[in-house]
Amino acid sequence: MEPFVSTLVYFLISVVIVLIGLFIFEIITRKYKDMEEVKKGNHAVALSIVGKIIGICIILSFAIYNSNVIYETIIWGVYGVVLQMIAYWIFDLFTRNFSVEEQLKNNNVAVGIISMGVSIGLALVIGASIT
Repeated sequence: MEPFVSTLVYFLISVVIVLIGLFIFEIITRKYKDMEEVKKGNHAVALSIVGKIIGICIILSFAIYNSNVIYETIIWGVYGVVLQMIAYWIFDLFTRNFSVEEQLKNNNVAVGIISMGVSIGLALVIGASIT
């Protein structure tokens, strides 16, 4: 495929996958709505969202580097979104003293930073496993 066309296709696929991922995360966070919290100036939620976006994009970039066909990138992107959700649930599970969702809703920036780090860090691990 011609480089400009393939870049546009990968760009569009990535945007769609990121938006779908954010939509799914919006559904699974029951204690608040992401964009409503961002509109209120909630930095913790914004950091958590940024981590998810960067995390999904890291996985997609590794998929693009290592895939010969576009559908493999789509599969890895969807798989990456699922693994990011699992990472979020594991993060919440291991913080037994408090609810991650509740802390993000209350604008606990420290929890937002850790949430962002979990998303980005695990995305690097997931991405590195794509061959």
